[in-house]
Amino acid sequence: MRFDDVLSESGRQVLPCVGSTTTLIDKKWYAVFTLPQHEKSVSKHLNLREIECFLPSYETIRIWKNRQRVKIILPLFPNYLFVHINNRERVKVLQSPGVLQIVCKGREPVALPESEIEFLRSGLHTAQVEPYCDLVIGQKVRIKNGVMEGVQGTLVKKNNSMIFVLTLELINQHAAIRVNAEDLEPSVE
Repeated sequence: MRFDDVLSESGRQVLPCVGSTTTLIDKKWYAVFTLPQHEKSVSKHLNLREIECFLPSYETIRIWKNRQRVKIILPLFPNYLFVHINNRERVKVLQSPGVLQIVCKGREPVALPESEIEFLRSGLHTAQVEPYCDLVIGQKVRIKNGVMEGVQGTLVKKNNSMIFVLTLELINQHAAIRVNAEDLEPSVE
């Protein structure tokens, strides 16, 4: 059975999940960081090793050079998938081809809230989901061109427009200016 052939009734891609003999009580969901464009093959390897995994995906239409429109299925979070494992199964995950690491804070893997995974699992079948890479309200941003190029601030929303807020930390005062999204980029602090 090929990964690309596993579709739900709604046409969305669903991964078969293989469970192990350990109890579900000690299992938690972890994010796994993979090599670029290896999410599907890592998922296959994990299923062969009887590791329950979840690869959220979405469907999009691409137009090739010959103007042919093709529906393709891509990972919702590039380079990431999720595994439902206990501590003993970490080695199986880390030894799978294409796996770089289990996402950690410091040296300890960080479990994801069960509710977030369940939301992703249930929401993918009912709604049109797609990645969101744009700027987020409240995000630290930097102006990338013009007179104020390089100035960093916070993005806020006011009366259905985006406002760039400059904070003068020394005196704890703020100034706001209306900006276009194309003039901003995420700040790298």
